[in-house]
Amino acid sequence: MSENGSPHGSTATTRRQMLARSGAVGVGIAFTGALSELFAGTSAAQNLGHHGYGDLVPDPDGLLDLPKGFRYTVLSKEGDQLRSGEGPVPSNHDGMAAFAGRQGHVHLVRNHENRATGRVPVPVVDGLTYDPQGKGGCTALTLDRRGGVLSERVAIAGTAVNCAGGPTPWKTWLTCEETEDRAGTNGYTKDHGFIFEVDGADPRRTGAVPLTAMGRFAHEAIAVDPHRGVVYETEDAFERPFGLFYRFLPNKPLGGTGSLRAGGRLQAMRVPGVPDLSTIQEIGAHFDGIEWVDVPDPLAVETPIRHQDFGAKGITHAQKLEGCYWGGRSVYFVSSFARTSDGSAASHYGQVWRYDPDRRRLTLVIVFGPDTDIQMPGESPDNICLAPSGGLMVCEDGWGAQHVFGVTRHGEVYPMARNRQNLGTDDAPDWGEFAGVTFSPDGRTMYVNVYDPGTTFAVTGPWRR
Repeated sequence: MSENGSPHGSTATTRRQMLARSGAVGVGIAFTGALSELFAGTSAAQNLGHHGYGDLVPDPDGLLDLPKGFRYTVLSKEGDQLRSGEGPVPSNHDGMAAFAGRQGHVHLVRNHENRATGRVPVPVVDGLTYDPQGKGGCTALTLDRRGGVLSERVAIAGTAVNCAGGPTPWKTWLTCEETEDRAGTNGYTKDHGFIFEVDGADPRRTGAVPLTAMGRFAHEAIAVDPHRGVVYETEDAFERPFGLFYRFLPNKPLGGTGSLRAGGRLQAMRVPGVPDLSTIQEIGAHFDGIEWVDVPDPLAVETPIRHQDFGAKGITHAQKLEGCYWGGRSVYFVSSFARTSDGSAASHYGQVWRYDPDRRRLTLVIVFGPDTDIQMPGESPDNICLAPSGGLMVCEDGWGAQHVFGVTRHGEVYPMARNRQNLGTDDAPDWGEFAGVTFSPDGRTMYVNVYDPGTTFAVTGPWRR
């Protein structure tokens, strides 16, 4: 885009598809976009996966509906006892990542988005606790080569509202606090709104140290550029001014476990001529010359970052910035939805953006409805990940029945899983959202959480069909 926001270059033709109507009456999700750009240069683009896996089969146990040929195992559920004996499995299962361990083992690191009112807090453990009054944190599961649970323990405690995060190239997890609460608020004894590094294989290597230089704000997710070591961060702000998209330039890029404690520079993205990303809804629209502006006060000592003065040109905001991941040579991030009724400049049911640091180019690659004449309950993409079949897995966080949707690299949308755990009544059902979708290092197992009641599933089947 030029300084005044007018587009240049080619724009992909818009396509509309209404698919994924299996598994619940009226379920659907609108997809518009050209996926070839999204997966270009990624390893997943070389795999199969042109279509979905068929209709969802009702689960007689009432937990998880999957396509024929797939099966699930419940790895962990809130309220059960941790195998470490440290206390019960905490509630509010959220972001998650899987790492390869020794002897074919897999280490799962799982967030618990507990607020001050959290139902089942992360147990306080000496040496792993930041603020004893914080109820959030992470737990870590170690699985054997057959998928059985070998251990389950606290990985970090005393944090707050651990929503998402992201893996590092050195096999640690960066867990993000989605809050700006200070000491003295909600009973907390320390300031919150930070990122913490967690080693799922050996949590005591990382302890409970806030990475303060990476900013204090309502963090959602991160992605690490494995070539430069730059860390990208999303901010999920519920009120205007909405959140920003950040990058952190470490003093010790790609330095391994603990290196991010050495500090660095925090910057926010400015798209010239575009103060609000929701106004861009044409697939393939791209903006060159993306600018990165130093954050005046990363610790937000007096003013939240998104309220701070970024100069006469301002800064670019977006509502509900959520999932973030690295693919090929680009970073992708999600705006879960935007609503003019909330103060956003335009409305949509979800966007996926791609930033190419080599070209300094930002491109809109996916838009999920609403379309001009289509209204449907399927909406609000949240956590996303690349799938071994060559597409995306998207966790739905909206109204009505909740699904994991697949998006093939040919633009087809299909249901992969439906949560059957009803927290409401038959007349007024309430299904918990999905979160933390991720795949095992060998691509043979999908791990995913149901947020409430907190449940972690392992799903196996013909992924590469």
